[in-house]
Amino acid sequence: MMLVIDVTKGMQTQSAECLVIGQIACQKLVVVLNKIDLLPEGKRQAAIDKMTKKMQKTLENTKFRGAPIIPVAAKPGGPEAPETEAPQGISELIELLTLQISIPTRDSSGPFLMSVDHCFSIKGQGTVMTGTILSGSISLGDSVEIPALKVVKKVKSMQIFHTPVTTAMQGDRLGICVTQFDPKLLERGLVCAPESLHIIHAALISVEKIPYFRGPLQTKAKFHITVGHETVMGRLMFFSPAPDSFDHEPVLDAFDFSREYLFQEQYLCKDLVPVATDSGQTNEKAGQATDGHCPRQQWALVEFEKPVTCPQLCLVIGSRLDADIHANTCRLAFHGVLLHGLEDKNYAESLLPKLRVYKLKHKHGLVDRVIDDYNVIGRSLFKKETNIQLFVGLKVDLSTGELGVIDSAFGQSGKFKIHIPGGLSPESKKMLMPTIKKRGRAGPGEVAEQTEGAEQREPAHHVTLSLSFKRYVFDTHKRMVQSP
Repeated sequence: MMLVIDVTKGMQTQSAECLVIGQIACQKLVVVLNKIDLLPEGKRQAAIDKMTKKMQKTLENTKFRGAPIIPVAAKPGGPEAPETEAPQGISELIELLTLQISIPTRDSSGPFLMSVDHCFSIKGQGTVMTGTILSGSISLGDSVEIPALKVVKKVKSMQIFHTPVTTAMQGDRLGICVTQFDPKLLERGLVCAPESLHIIHAALISVEKIPYFRGPLQTKAKFHITVGHETVMGRLMFFSPAPDSFDHEPVLDAFDFSREYLFQEQYLCKDLVPVATDSGQTNEKAGQATDGHCPRQQWALVEFEKPVTCPQLCLVIGSRLDADIHANTCRLAFHGVLLHGLEDKNYAESLLPKLRVYKLKHKHGLVDRVIDDYNVIGRSLFKKETNIQLFVGLKVDLSTGELGVIDSAFGQSGKFKIHIPGGLSPESKKMLMPTIKKRGRAGPGEVAEQTEGAEQREPAHHVTLSLSFKRYVFDTHKRMVQSP
């Protein structure tokens, strides 16, 4: 990557964002300090040295620490200067790039895919699409598809740097000429072998937050999603591995639908780990982390506002491009890999139920009284209007150590009957033995709440109830599931 900096201005917001993208997508960097001809000649070298030190400090905490920095004047005097003005430092830059560049191995196998950056017509010839071949190969006479438009055309002619060719492969810079195609329909995008790319309406992606982005990444938030050669708005839902799988090795080439995943209100990172409440519950608004421990890999479901065309395993970048470009903030929020595209327009019904993302639910109540050695009445776990029948059969834990099962509703006030298969222990029965409290007489001017001398029976000690279960986000039946 070549990062060009105006030596008179230094790093700007967009320069910093380019550096962030470079850290995501590139392995090597060359910094070019341009427009050195605009510096006063007597102070030029001192200004260049000062800017060089600033850039070195900027790169210190990046993967490009120690990257070469070279001063140039690509067009001394500006665009209006005569052509006789020779560029400064360009020959040194070319030499440096020659040393830095590694020639990749090209592979002609796989389906043809080309990124198009320009499309124009030539009178009497047809429409030319120019771009770079990303994968595969192509020959004269082959058919190509513009997947975004669902249009298939036959290749009439091809050129590489104005030289006619009959074949081209991965890495080649190519111009393809087709007939009867309006160039206004395609400014930039992808061209591929027919039926090799599909339009997707949503995607499952692996996510990693960009540390320079301020603020949380929240579920249901909208971001600008750059994927393939398109940028569209998308709404996200974040999820992580189950807590016992937080340390599993990240997998960046596939998505496993057979696993279970934990829903998150936001992307989990160390500075945003939620704090457990006094009751031991995790603050769900902050996310469902465990003991301040963050998972090694997290994912998101991205639902696009309009369909996109892109290959599997392509780079995804999420950003807030509506933020003020002049503010000293990073607009790039996260990056990741597209692991699975959802092609069906009705993916919410056809595919999402297969995505096993669950929310952990925790409820707490109290034992109201004992019926017998194997049955108690519970309260304060449900609201009066709750349909307790939905919870029948679920297990509850008593703070005294017994395991109970919700058996039925009890009355109309939200109380319920709990069956304890193993029975109450003698210690538990003693704790739950009711004490009798007598109401005293009402004082002068007071009204007694109950009849004078009435008795109120309460357990000697409070015994709490805990109900925990999973609810799968995309389960149409909204079932509650407990571990065996």
